[in-house]
Amino acid sequence: MSTAQDTWTQTDRVKAAAKLMLGWVALLWVIEVIDLATGHALDPYGITPRDADGLGGILTAPFLHFGFAHVAANSVPLLIFGFVAALGGIRHFLAVSALVILGDGIGTWLISPSHTNTAGASGLVFGLFGYLVVRGFVERKGLGIAVGVVIAAIWGGSFFLGILPTETAVSWQGHLCGLVAGVLTALFFRRPAARGRDRLAAA
Repeated sequence: MSTAQDTWTQTDRVKAAAKLMLGWVALLWVIEVIDLATGHALDPYGITPRDADGLGGILTAPFLHFGFAHVAANSVPLLIFGFVAALGGIRHFLAVSALVILGDGIGTWLISPSHTNTAGASGLVFGLFGYLVVRGFVERKGLGIAVGVVIAAIWGGSFFLGILPTETAVSWQGHLCGLVAGVLTALFFRRPAARGRDRLAAA
């Protein structure tokens, strides 16, 4: 009886994570369609560094893109990383995403070059990547560690290149800040039980 109940719970969790991320990615495409239909009226709502009027862009920038190719580049990794992260619980995932978006946005606002406009979900993508790679290690969970190792092995090289200042048209600052925000978020949400074991071990 308990096994059937556990299976049903896991099935529900998978369905909820899939629906959330499919809806999230679909929303990005709808927003870009609206942006195109309005003559790119939404583009100015990205992050404009060290401009008080641009602080609002911290919340809007992850949902805006500069063309469909930009959306497409972020859609697949956001769908994959978001789905894996959301398997841990929808509310927890939304909290993780909120912290990553805030951390990435504030960092980008502080260190990006003046007179630039940064938008796109890539900061969140890099944040979820960092979160998933580190989460298993800080929680000392075998499955989480395995997931992190696999993700790092498959995408680590391309994500490392993404934080290098090699392309002027790409915000490596946003990528770097997102990655750092994801790692810090994993540390922030470290489970109390794990912290308790550390204290006992230290004693």
